Amino acid sequence: MIKKILLVILVIVTSVSYAQEGTSSPYSFYGVGLQKFKGTVENRSMGGLSILTDSIHVNLQNPAAYGELRLTTYTIGANYNGLNLDNAAGDDSYKDNASLDYLAIGIPAGKFGFGFGVIPISAVGYQTNSFNSDGSESQFYGTGGLNRVFVSTGFKVNENLSVGVDFNYNFGNIENKAILRRSELQFDTREINNSNLSGVSLSFGIAYKRMLTDKLELSTSIVSTPSFKLASENTLELATVEILSNGAERVLERQDVAVADRDLDLPAEFKFGGGIGEPKKWFVGAEYTYLNAKKFDNRSFTADNVAYENASKVKLGGYYIPNYNSLTSYLNRIVYRAGVRYEETGLNINGQSIDEFGISFGVGLPVGNLFSNVNVGFEFGTRGTTDVGLVKEEFFNLSLSLSLNDRWFRKVKFN
Repeated sequence: MIKKILLVILVIVTSVSYAQEGTSSPYSFYGVGLQKFKGTVENRSMGGLSILTDSIHVNLQNPAAYGELRLTTYTIGANYNGLNLDNAAGDDSYKDNASLDYLAIGIPAGKFGFGFGVIPISAVGYQTNSFNSDGSESQFYGTGGLNRVFVSTGFKVNENLSVGVDFNYNFGNIENKAILRRSELQFDTREINNSNLSGVSLSFGIAYKRMLTDKLELSTSIVSTPSFKLASENTLELATVEILSNGAERVLERQDVAVADRDLDLPAEFKFGGGIGEPKKWFVGAEYTYLNAKKFDNRSFTADNVAYENASKVKLGGYYIPNYNSLTSYLNRIVYRAGVRYEETGLNINGQSIDEFGISFGVGLPVGNLFSNVNVGFEFGTRGTTDVGLVKEEFFNLSLSLSLNDRWFRKVKFN
């Protein structure tokens, strides 16, 4: 029964993910939107590290981790994002939103492990306005994003080495709307750019672990995602509209304009990392990611003040467990996590690179008898700058996930 319920939830979450925005950032206007964190709350609470693999947690960032699983694992995560926007004039505003971040299932099968699920990988959601030199007002709106359905497999080659591969189908819809309003005119002009996105991609992962001493273990990880094509079917609509008192738009005249479909080359990504720790006690690690984003551009329109450059990410983090099998203290069985990250996003506006910084921490709370847990994570950070007419964002993420374990395949013994 639980398997059927999970399948129904997967279909529902796929539908919800297609529609949700998941951000309020004006930087989500560019490219295919603001990049979402593509990992679990456990990873995010450690600065985003994807190095760790174990037998009871799904690792959405490295498919080799599925080879380590020994229990069937269901995981679902959600996120609340609070965003404060500030510009050079001192104007600020606060926006927030909530979204489902992922749903995945990992299934062990001997030396093999399999997983499937859905995860948003970018989000578009903004509402801004500007006053032009001729006295007119431009209003901009954006919704949508890019999502991913994946099937993964991992293989435990030997005691130390695991390898894996992700097969991904990426899909989504992005709508950008602009309204030009002139006080001397009764009606306004509206432009809607709409893109339906789809494409397939692969990721390859390697995880290597080795005991250095009786207590210390070395963990390393490599993940490579080649560049892939993302088909963008584009439409453009121009319309004369009247803005009613309740904010609704009454269309008076509409015209569809032919625009070309195109293929986008989404950047290749390569990341590697390593760390050291005592299994089931503590771990400290670091990870570096390189993103070949220089040739990326927008979908059906261009902006003269925007360029893309190669990007990178640096992450540091770890965890600590006082005593994972304590029978007398629940607090001793809690997993305490923390981390920090710095990212060059690859987006350059008005000659200014848009960088991001975040610091995170969280806890893993044990529940049940089969190592299931509830994970809570907090992240504080900044994105962008108030220089050259841009916006600086200060964000707060509150993340919550369930990681539930079960045994699907059991040997039946008769006396």
